[in-house]
Amino acid sequence: MLEVDTSRRRIVDLTEAVRGFCFALGDGLCNVFVPHATAGVAIIETGAGSDHDLVDTLERLLPRDDRYRHSHGSKGHGADHVLPALVAPSVTVPVTAGELMLGTWQSIVLVDLNRDNPQRSVRLSFVAG
Repeated sequence: MLEVDTSRRRIVDLTEAVRGFCFALGDGLCNVFVPHATAGVAIIETGAGSDHDLVDTLERLLPRDDRYRHSHGSKGHGADHVLPALVAPSVTVPVTAGELMLGTWQSIVLVDLNRDNPQRSVRLSFVAG
């Protein structure tokens, strides 16, 4: 399990941690899962602005105002609970000889717009095959 602090970043690159987890595991599938109702996991390009574009897009789609029925927490916190419908709580990545089969520019990231809970757990599991 990975423990991640998202208080400074809304998109956290998990790729190297997942790569390290899979290093000696051979062939199979690695699942990356965030067990939180207000965060998700995605595969995107990072470092070229796409991570910022994703945050900007999600903030436009999920405005922080009082329109949500789920209304506890900070203003607009209901948007955080809608996020996992748009950014799934898990991704599965093929692994060959311990190497993640990601494309050249693909990274595995944690997406967390929630300001009420910056401490996140990420569960990694592997199915050999």
